This record gives sequence, structure tokens and C-alpha cells, in this order.
Amino acid sequence: MGAPKLLIGGEWVSSLEKAVIVNPYDQTVVAEVPVAGAELVERALQAAAQAKEEMARLPAHRRTEILLHAARLVAERKEELAATITRETGKTIRYSRQEVDRSIFTLRLCAEEAGRVTGQEVRLDRVPGAENRMGFVIRQPVGVVLCITPFNAPFNLICLKAGPAIAAGNAVIVKPAPQAPLTALMLGEILLEAGLPPRAVNIVYGGADVGRQLVADPRVNFIAFTGSARAGQEIARTAGFKKLMLELGSNAGVYVHTDARLEKAIPRLVQGAFATTGQACISTQRIYVHESLFAAFLEGFLPAVSRLTVGDPMDPATDIGPMIDQAAAERVEAWIREAEAGGAQVLVGGKRSGVMVWPTVLTNVRPHLRVVCEEVFGPVVSVVPVGSLEDGLERINDSPYGLQAGVFTESIDVAFRAARALYVGGVMVNDSSKFRVDNMPFGGVKSSGMGRESPADCVELMTEKKLLVFTLG
Repeated sequence: MGAPKLLIGGEWVSSLEKAVIVNPYDQTVVAEVPVAGAELVERALQAAAQAKEEMARLPAHRRTEILLHAARLVAERKEELAATITRETGKTIRYSRQEVDRSIFTLRLCAEEAGRVTGQEVRLDRVPGAENRMGFVIRQPVGVVLCITPFNAPFNLICLKAGPAIAAGNAVIVKPAPQAPLTALMLGEILLEAGLPPRAVNIVYGGADVGRQLVADPRVNFIAFTGSARAGQEIARTAGFKKLMLELGSNAGVYVHTDARLEKAIPRLVQGAFATTGQACISTQRIYVHESLFAAFLEGFLPAVSRLTVGDPMDPATDIGPMIDQAAAERVEAWIREAEAGGAQVLVGGKRSGVMVWPTVLTNVRPHLRVVCEEVFGPVVSVVPVGSLEDGLERINDSPYGLQAGVFTESIDVAFRAARALYVGGVMVNDSSKFRVDNMPFGGVKSSGMGRESPADCVELMTEKKLLVFTLG
């Protein structure tokens, strides 16, 4: 793509104000992106509102064709998209390529769901006096869907929101993360090339003022947001009477039981804690290991963490890239130092150089420390011995969050006891909290949000049920 422009009402537009997108790893300028002022945001709102009737009339087979075409175009541009993700976020190229592959799958799933928007018959004759009436429920698009996405999966998380919105017959406005707008603009190009009506997708860029204007506007009917719990709460306060899907933060916990196979648990927990530099809402942040296995677990886990390669995210051999910016890296380092001052012991890592934070393993952590009770969103994990299954599950539940958790065990009884006891949106048995594929009904409880994010669940949420009753004779 050439110089980045915003997509508004089917046109590529610019503005006088520009934001500089910087590669987190080497601080080189990646691009200058126009910032949308209030007037451009208003134009995007008008375009989406005008497009919603056209989208509602678009037949299911056309929506399917458009999304499948978009998936093919993403596949053709895989390397370009992956390199862009890495340049604007610092995500390692290996994980950026995986994200693009996930996005292809996501768009294909959305294409399938476009043909599954169906209603049902309501048997009104169950009630005396209604024998000559027939009832039907049909599902119609909500209208305009606003998608607000974070930096850590800047392409796939837009596909997971805009894709179902299109499948359901809605118009879309996308506000990408301030750090990572380029792949969002590339998706706009792809959707237009795939045949989406031009005004049906609008991509605006800016800060909190742009977000507030969009969230508060009555022409927006549905808000799909991924980000921090604080930002989600602010959206809920500002949105007014709108449907919301909020996928928020977590400090995910995993329990390793007495019968766990460590050769299975250790590599999955290394990946769960440190993939994408720990910058994921379901990254494993707390590992509770039964005391009978604690020494053996550390004996295998610590060397595996120490072998992770820290460096240039464009190098396919790199496991750990930079944090998104200097402030994030400094915050994570400060939390590590705070933990040490509170009695924690650093077993591996614990150091920072610029935006690079080395993968860090802590023990002897107290429950009140921020590395335990808040969301680190960085390459830090705490490993804690516990005396029983009940203790481990209680520790995992001792959190304001409840997104995903994991349990390692060879016992079906233990697995079901954990699944019933853990107050989270998803329990991964014999895997880390970070396992996710995009047809899962993904989401959380407590401060981790509301709603479930999969193409099928989103299409359901992004449609309204309408009752039709026919009186016969």
C-alpha cells in the first residue's frame, strides 16, 4: 500500500494531523497515519448508517462470496501482512504468520455463518385460544457495528469482529489500536477488492477522543471491544443503550496436579506464558504446582525458559520480541522489582534493556503483589507450590478476572472437579490458559468481560430476533 489513508464512505481520505507509527524493536518510522478529527468521524458514522440498509438487503450467498474472496486475498498477501504486523507491533514474525493463518480461517468461518442466519417456528397453539395463530422468529442485522481492537493481534481480532458483522448483514466501523493501524487499513483494501459495498466498511484512526465520539453516537447499534478492563468499563458507561461485547483482561492461572505428565505440561506452559512476549489476555501468569511435583517442575521449566531466544522479531528463530513500547517495558520491570522488594525470588530473567524484557520466572510471591493480582501483560510468570487440588483452584479463583484457566491432570475426575469449580469462561484440560482457536466461544466472567467471541456467537449477538405472528382464518 502507498501512504496510509483512512477508509471513509468508500473513499481513501487523509487529514492534516498525522501520527507516526514506530517499530518497537529498532524505533524506525514505519508510517505516518492520518488522524481522524471529529468531522471525519462524523462522515464515517453517516456512511455506515447509510450503508446498513444496503447490507441488510445483501443476500447471504453474496456475503459468503465476499468473505471467502477476502480469505483468498489475505492468503495471497500473507507475507506482506505478517511483516507489517511485526513492524508495527514487534510481534515475532513466526507468531505474525500464525496470526495471518488464523485470520484466513476466521474469515472462512464467517463465510459459513453467513448462510446459517436462520429463525424458528414458535408453537403458539400450546396456549388455549391461540390455535389459529402461527408464530415465527426471524433474525435481522442490528445495523452498525463498531469494532475497537488492540495492538497484540491487530489483524485477526478485527477479522473476528468485522467478519461476523458482515456475515450477519451489518455495516462496520473499525477503530484500530493507536499503535497498530496499518493491517486494519490493509483489511479495508481487501474487503473492498472482495466486493463489499464501499460504504459498508469504514476505518478511522485516532485516540480516546475518536473512541468516545464513536461509542456515544446513537447511530452505532453494537460495540465489539477487546482491551483492558478499565477501557471496557469506560465504554460501558459511555455507550448508553447499546449492545456490547467486551473481551477484557485477565491474569490467567493454571494448576498442575500430582499426576500431571511434566513432559507435556512444561513445554505448553512455557509457550502459554511467553508466546507473543506475554502480551495476550490469556497468557499464563500464575502457575500453581502441587508441592509433590514442585521441585521436578522447576527442574524442567527453568532451563526451558532460559533457552528462549530474545531478539529481533523479524528473525524466525526469535521467541521473545520487544514490548509494544518503552513505557510498557518499564512498567513490567517496575512490577518485577516491586515483587522482589515484597519477598519474591527471580529464578530466571528479571532484566530489561530498552523495550526488551527477558522472560522472567518468579516464586515466593505474595497474593497482594501486582504480578499476581493484576494483569502483567508481559513476559512474567509466577510459580507457586500448593498443598492440594482445592488450594490450587481456590488460588486461581482468587482474582477479579475470569477469562481462561488450565489444569494438568491424568484424572478425568480431577478434570471435571476443576471445570466445575473454576469461575472462568474456559477451562483448558492438559493445556495452558493460552490455548485458543477461533471457533471457540471465547470470553470471560467477572472483570474479563461479557459475551462470547467466535464467528457463530458473534453473528448471533449481531442480529436481532423479530417475532412474526399470523392469524389464520
